[in-house]
Amino acid sequence: MTFDFARFPAFDAFPRAGLHHGPTPLVPAPRLGEALGIPRLLLKRDDVHPLGVGGNKLRKLDFHLGAALADGVDTVITFGALQTNHGRQTAAACARLGLRCELVLIAEVPRSGDAYERSGNVPLDLLFGARVHICASDAEAAATYERLLAEAADEGRSVRTVPVGGSDPLGVLGYVDATRELAVQLVELGLDQARIVGPHASGATAAGLALGTESLGSLDLDIACVSHPLNEAVDNLSQLTAGAAELLGIEPPKLEHVWLNDTTIGEGYGIPASGTWEAIRLFGRTEGVVLDPVYTGKAAAALVEWAAAGRYSPEETVVFLHTGGLPGLFGYAPEFMAEARK
Repeated sequence: MTFDFARFPAFDAFPRAGLHHGPTPLVPAPRLGEALGIPRLLLKRDDVHPLGVGGNKLRKLDFHLGAALADGVDTVITFGALQTNHGRQTAAACARLGLRCELVLIAEVPRSGDAYERSGNVPLDLLFGARVHICASDAEAAATYERLLAEAADEGRSVRTVPVGGSDPLGVLGYVDATRELAVQLVELGLDQARIVGPHASGATAAGLALGTESLGSLDLDIACVSHPLNEAVDNLSQLTAGAAELLGIEPPKLEHVWLNDTTIGEGYGIPASGTWEAIRLFGRTEGVVLDPVYTGKAAAALVEWAAAGRYSPEETVVFLHTGGLPGLFGYAPEFMAEARK
């Protein structure tokens, strides 16, 4: 089998913000692969984009902020948890584009202390010029959002609201496009088949991968739930892929090539499990690659678990999608220090 680039959807109808700088690296991980029994392991390094410390949300924001610029918008409002990577990347993208950024952040993870409240992504949000509004509840966040809309209207500013994680059908297009980028890189390596391993949180990254891989063929997809339990993740994935397919004017994907699993989600979003830290140490000590305990660490824990269970054959090419999150690691500094010493 080979990749069917002729079937791949076009994006000409969608304005983009120019945030994408070119293919992110696809690199071999031989020492990690040896430790896991996956000789043909590659890392797709979406964490090393040069804007705002990198991360997967920039691909979604390329479409969201492209639409904002096309509409003449001057203010962007978005949402997330206190240590949201999406908020940090939105702030950085808005800084580059000259847009006002309002971050409505909710203290939804049961954590406190200086490291979590004042380190990690939070100072970067401020460094990139965002106005940060920290809320104790969803109700307070909703009231804050309404206040910001009213202020913008009074001041004659035009607003675009970006959903949590940039995850709506438009945001999905970022990772549909990324799947084609990855397939081209695989072809350049002489490969025509692979299995991608990545996370599901707010959903657009996984949905984009699912839609893109179905369009191309020859790519399978293993998704680790890092935020929502399996039933919620399946529903979210179906809704987002169907919505993105409608935007692109193509048939909704059947998703028969996609496998989801939530065994490494632990107690929930933002709460590391023991396997999370073990995976972070393994990636660090074999490849010098940094993961975070919220997204990539849990997806890596799933890769470790699945490899130990014999899911991957020695002949199979496996690509681990590194979606970023480095600053968030320092929001967990006390545990990070303790685990790093082990």
